[in-house]
Amino acid sequence: MDFRQLKSFAAVVEYKSFSKAAERLSSAQPTISTHVRMLEEELQTQLILRTTKSIEITPQGWEAYKYARKILDLRECIMQNCSADARQIIRVGASTIPATYILPEILPKYSLMEPDAYFVVNQSDSKSVIEGLMDGQFDVGLTGMAAEKEDLTFIPLCKSRTILIAPVNERYLKMQRGKADLEELLKEPIVLRERGSKKSANQLLERMGIDEGELQVVARVNDQEAVKNMVVRGIGISFISEIAARDLIRERRLLKFELPDQGEPQQMYLVYRHRFGAQKKVEKFIKFLSQYEVL
Repeated sequence: MDFRQLKSFAAVVEYKSFSKAAERLSSAQPTISTHVRMLEEELQTQLILRTTKSIEITPQGWEAYKYARKILDLRECIMQNCSADARQIIRVGASTIPATYILPEILPKYSLMEPDAYFVVNQSDSKSVIEGLMDGQFDVGLTGMAAEKEDLTFIPLCKSRTILIAPVNERYLKMQRGKADLEELLKEPIVLRERGSKKSANQLLERMGIDEGELQVVARVNDQEAVKNMVVRGIGISFISEIAARDLIRERRLLKFELPDQGEPQQMYLVYRHRFGAQKKVEKFIKFLSQYEVL
């Protein structure tokens, strides 16, 4: 049994024709027939019933096709990931804030320097990104936490502060000019993340000694983009990562209010495996990231 036999057999099943399979594989029809016959002889069972007008796949043929397809797909994955062309691919695992707000800023600038670079980005939580790096799924990681992993190097990339955002209207512009204190701001309608979310404002409120029950909560959502959109449209104020809101703040579509006593900002990290020789493309990207200043 070899890949040529499996490929010919799979093509016959998929195109329901020896002639179409031969055309698709740029081969001669007798060659396709020979490959299928040799496969049947090796498996000692008939896979395809042939007539002068049509073909029919036997139950054993369908079972064999299922495994043949898996083998061929795995072969394709190996070829794509280990071929010379695949060495241009940089696999990045990133947690929510880096994937959504940092990489879209960094990748276009890097691509201007390295036009051949091709990125595959997988967004997950920080723990899953770290596990993916350990398992070899990613070449580079961007996380919101560090871990004691002797095979990994964690380089501080930037910090993510929490701020309070408000709609751009005369009411909040006046509060901003008057340097309204937090107590006054928190009397306003507010949009919060869902309860139980690690990204919710619950811990922040606790640190500031604020009881959530005293707030005028008008909506709960589970996505930062939804939070921003609601605030832009005037539903209320909210807490959010400054990195997530910076573009809308620059565009004057959101107002920013600083928060006191919020503790140490969350540190974002560039992570990579130092015990394994990185490909040159990956090394260049790591060097670029480590020197890049996130605005």
